[in-house]
Amino acid sequence: ELTAEKGNQLLIPRGFAHGFVTLDPDTEFLYKVTNFYARECDRAIRFDDPAIAIEWPVSAAEVTLSDKDRAAPLLADADNTFIYRD
Repeated sequence: ELTAEKGNQLLIPRGFAHGFVTLDPDTEFLYKVTNFYARECDRAIRFDDPAIAIEWPVSAAEVTLSDKDRAAPLLADADNTFIYRD
C-alpha cells in the first residue's frame, strides 16, 4: 500500500502492464515515465479480466473508469504487437 505518510514508491519496469486503485477520495496519483507520451504506444486491458484474476480491494460497482479503460479488451483479445527494446 502506497501512502503519502510512508512516502513510498513503486517501480514498474518499462513495458509492464499496470493498474491502480485509490481508496480515499480526492487522491492524487503521480507517476514518472521514461519518455514523452505517445498515443500510438498506449495500450489498455480490462481491470476485471477473469483470466488475470486480480483481487481488487473494491467492488467493480465502486470503480470509476476513464472511457479508454471502460472500452479496454480482455488480455486474450488485446493488441499484442508490443515489442520490448532496450
